[in-house]
Amino acid sequence: MGVIIEETELPGLFVIDLEPHRDERGFFARTWCANEFADAGLAAEFVQASVSYNARAGTVRGMHFQREPYGETKLIRCEAGVVHDVIIDLRPDSDTYTRWLGFELTAANGRQLYVPAGMAHGFQSLVDNTVVSYNIDTFYQPGHGDGVRWDDPIFAIDWPDSDLRIMSDKDRSWPDFQP
Repeated sequence: MGVIIEETELPGLFVIDLEPHRDERGFFARTWCANEFADAGLAAEFVQASVSYNARAGTVRGMHFQREPYGETKLIRCEAGVVHDVIIDLRPDSDTYTRWLGFELTAANGRQLYVPAGMAHGFQSLVDNTVVSYNIDTFYQPGHGDGVRWDDPIFAIDWPDSDLRIMSDKDRSWPDFQP
């Protein structure tokens, strides 16, 4: 029993799947193991944990990141409900610069994303009462949080629910991205 760690098309971005032990009660699964993460070359020291509760389907949070030298590596998991989670590669030296990938994270599938520093993260809740948790490898630094707009044409993100958008004014008003 452990975790299955697979790198995606965006170098450094990993999908973490559970290997649950199932019985008549349900299942038990490890969601994180310092040794397994270290064996895969992933940072295994998290210093902060956060949670996002989203009352209504269609809520969009993102696209967020923290500027260097305080870039954050995050381990992201949907604890309740369903989200369409999106990651954008904003590392200028990356071969996949400005590319994005989307994933369905659900409480049922237990899938997690390991997102390295330099990538923006956001999601859209697809059902009411969705909870997303984050483990983060560096402390939040006020003044270094940043973002890109969810609908910036340079990224052309394909969101699953195009009619319903509940989001903060801050997330709506990020400027156009300048590569």
